[in-house]
Amino acid sequence: MQLHYYPGTAAMIPHILLEELGVPYERVLVDRVQNKHKEPAYLRLNPNGLIPVLTDGDLVLYETAAIVLHLCDTHPQAGLAPAVGTPQRAHFYKWLIWMASTLQPTLSAYFYPERWVSEGNTEAAAQVKARAREKATGLLAQLDDLVARNGGPWVDGPRYSALDCYAFTLCRWTRNFPEGKARELPNLGPYLQRMSERPALQRVFAAEQISAPLF
Repeated sequence: MQLHYYPGTAAMIPHILLEELGVPYERVLVDRVQNKHKEPAYLRLNPNGLIPVLTDGDLVLYETAAIVLHLCDTHPQAGLAPAVGTPQRAHFYKWLIWMASTLQPTLSAYFYPERWVSEGNTEAAAQVKARAREKATGLLAQLDDLVARNGGPWVDGPRYSALDCYAFTLCRWTRNFPEGKARELPNLGPYLQRMSERPALQRVFAAEQISAPLF
């Protein structure tokens, strides 16, 4: 398998998962600073020009949640997702898709508000950015409540799962928010600290050359 990645992006999610699985894979750096994700070679893998992409033999996958599900389904022995067909699996799907389709796009709107307004409309971009941060505050509160409700130490309660790879990465994106950082919430703060101490996370930090603040 090959993970096409750039440090600190959504590619960190499958990167953590691969390290947790302990399976052989190769990291392929896609230099976003040099717009390598917009070049023809990469667009043949993902025509949307987004990171990450996972290649597994002849299989080429983009969309982070799809990559997560593929890795969980092809490595069921790792127990990083509940058994298919169970209520626990249904809730796993719910929170995975919530992170991918609700929380992640909200954070993306905060970081890239210009994508949602007419070119050069800085006032509208500022409004999008402010509204996205307000919405993110409420969504992070939901995640904080989930950790509390399930009793920790992980998102799904006592069982570490692929949801934790997703939750940590998205929460990490808030580390430089002027206010409303995930680490400031009563349950997410200790949760993120626990996550950062996992050996798999330590290896990802080293490989991606992630420096403080880690989250």
